[in-house]
Amino acid sequence: MIDPGLQGRVALVTGANQGIGAATARALAAQGAAVFLTYLRLGDDDPGVLATDLSAYAAARAQPGEVVVAEIVGAGGRAEAWEADLADPAVIPALLDRCEAALGPVEILVNNADAWAGDTFLAAASDRFGRRLSPVTATGHDRAFAVNARAPALLIAEFARRHLVRGADWGRIVGLTTGGAAGFPEEVTYGASKNALESYTRAAAGELGRHGVTANIVCPPATDTGWITPEMASAMAETGPLYHVGQPEEVAELIVFLCSHQARFLTGETLTMR
Repeated sequence: MIDPGLQGRVALVTGANQGIGAATARALAAQGAAVFLTYLRLGDDDPGVLATDLSAYAAARAQPGEVVVAEIVGAGGRAEAWEADLADPAVIPALLDRCEAALGPVEILVNNADAWAGDTFLAAASDRFGRRLSPVTATGHDRAFAVNARAPALLIAEFARRHLVRGADWGRIVGLTTGGAAGFPEEVTYGASKNALESYTRAAAGELGRHGVTANIVCPPATDTGWITPEMASAMAETGPLYHVGQPEEVAELIVFLCSHQARFLTGETLTMR
């Protein structure tokens, strides 16, 4: 069996109370990493829930990260969690302080958390799948960029600062994107904010490589974290023979690989899953 070399490493995974973040936390813990989870529970006004009822999905997004921590600890791993809104810049250093106090210095940073809201330049109340749409506004723009772009940038900056102070020579950064570089109709601000995350991550690869840090980007396929209806799955299947609806665990496998010893020469790359 290939050893990914993650035993005893410390990972910080954002947005890890459900979906890809939770699967990533479990997968890293299964390889011996200690994992700190951050999350923000969303209520009934969560724009990520369809206009049609998806109560199970809403419940998953509202669950505390401590549920995932209990699973990891029950399996013999080490994990801690903290609920915090990454839109608040003051949260960033506090988050790494908490992780260091509980588990040790952060060596793996997975920027998974995001703020999704469907918005458009046109007048439309919902998209073809029933997801709520709103016009592009300053408020929506600021929220998306605060969580999806500014928070990852500040997390990378704080990660790098502490890495250099420690004189560390090993680190991994993985950002989750959505392929927004070409534009993202009906999710225009979300796509643009994820494009910014991609740029920050590639810049980190260029600047931090000499200090033993790799930085890569994962673009998952549409991933079934509970929001994909049968109608959506059918429409996505028509995209082409190479396209499939992914599972959170499949995305987590790729993230773990990028954190592994085997991926030590991969950096500044965007890996797109089909």
